Amino acid sequence: MSRKLVAYFSASGVTAGVAKKLADAAGADLYEIRPKVPYTRADLNWNDNSARSTVEMQNRTHPELADKNADISGHDVIFLGFPVWWYVAPTIINTFLESYDFSGKTIILFATSGGSGFGNTAAELRPSAPNANIREGRVFRRSVSGEELKKFAESF
Repeated sequence: MSRKLVAYFSASGVTAGVAKKLADAAGADLYEIRPKVPYTRADLNWNDNSARSTVEMQNRTHPELADKNADISGHDVIFLGFPVWWYVAPTIINTFLESYDFSGKTIILFATSGGSGFGNTAAELRPSAPNANIREGRVFRRSVSGEELKKFAESF
């Protein structure tokens, strides 16, 4: 088992593509974070104030995970990826962090976005994994190269 893990949540497939390239570049294991109730296109319409994603982000509700089968025990470094929603990580990332013991592990955040940065993400995630070392990584576009991801992974 690799000592590195790429865990990711992807609502539209963009983050999944980057996560898979990162896992290949880093020689890491891969785990998909999935909600118990999958998101529909309507759920992701950020222009709709009643859309599920909008409501979750406004109310800071944490959606339930489809499973809790990630084996993080053999991993020292976890690259944690997600799309940027309202300048932070989707609240399912908090659910994931609260579902496991990340004590002593280094969590490196990476995200996908068309233009926004991390905002307050690291600070908002730290209470969900208080005994982990959460570090802000980078925001990537879907077109990021494997070579760029390899350099990113090697920098930690």
